[in-house]
Amino acid sequence: MTDEAQIEISAGKGGNGIVSFRHEKYVAKGGPDGGDGGDGGNIYFESTTRTNTLSDYVRIKAYRASGGGSGGPAKRHGKNGEDLTLFVPVGTLIKDMDQNILFDLTKPDQKILVAKGGKGGLGNVHFKTSTNRVPQEATPGEEGEQKIIALELKLIADVGLIGMPNAGKSTLLSVISRAKPKIADYPFTTLSPNLGVVSYKNKSFVIADIPGLIEGASKGKGLGHQFLRHVERTKLLVHLIDCQSKDALKDYKTIRDELKMSNPNIISKKEIVVLTKSDLDCTEAKKHFKDALVISAATGQGVEKLLQQISKRV
Repeated sequence: MTDEAQIEISAGKGGNGIVSFRHEKYVAKGGPDGGDGGDGGNIYFESTTRTNTLSDYVRIKAYRASGGGSGGPAKRHGKNGEDLTLFVPVGTLIKDMDQNILFDLTKPDQKILVAKGGKGGLGNVHFKTSTNRVPQEATPGEEGEQKIIALELKLIADVGLIGMPNAGKSTLLSVISRAKPKIADYPFTTLSPNLGVVSYKNKSFVIADIPGLIEGASKGKGLGHQFLRHVERTKLLVHLIDCQSKDALKDYKTIRDELKMSNPNIISKKEIVVLTKSDLDCTEAKKHFKDALVISAATGQGVEKLLQQISKRV
């Protein structure tokens, strides 16, 4: 999944107005009739649920709306340029080059104008005066707005699964939803966030499996630092801790510290602490987390109780 991109957008140029005069039989010194140019096309961004990646905008980095047509004789107005709509996933931030947020598209089908097309030029019909009956003047169309736009995607999920690499996040997501994340027994299995929709007793909620964090993630270490932004929009954090860890308490504190350094507001989110892989020995880990839920995604132990807690708190 690609969650960052930078593109150049150019709205359409306005069409030129023209200099033209009537040529009609029995009409002496036919007056000016040069038409106006059409307006250039605008560029819009629209949020959609049909995609959850910005990969298209990594492959193609420049977008241009069509220009307006020139005016014609007999006061004919030039054709307006066609607008261009760029579709982005729900949760996309539209930023300028200084990283100022211009728009935050958090709902489906939000459509916003980002670059306005140039106005069409005026034909010479506008410049006729009592002292200038044969105006030779027309104006060119205006240039459309040109911008460099930064796109940043923050997934919209109700629940974020967090924890160290191999804490069992992807396995749990595959058990409770129809998501099919890649699962293997080595660090950094999850290279990008996975989304799953969980249905539980007439309720449904979206869960994001955030790639495993390590100490120093907020400063760029490991892979998870690229995806810390996706935790920001979640309502509830489910913090998974591997029962077999040599120091489960340290793992927990490491993740919390990294979240706090990334964004202090994250640390105040509701949290459910879960000890995973309970089919193995969890005796030592339970000493530090007496109120934690204990589950095994492999056997199903405790998963029902976890879903109850998530459903209640979301």
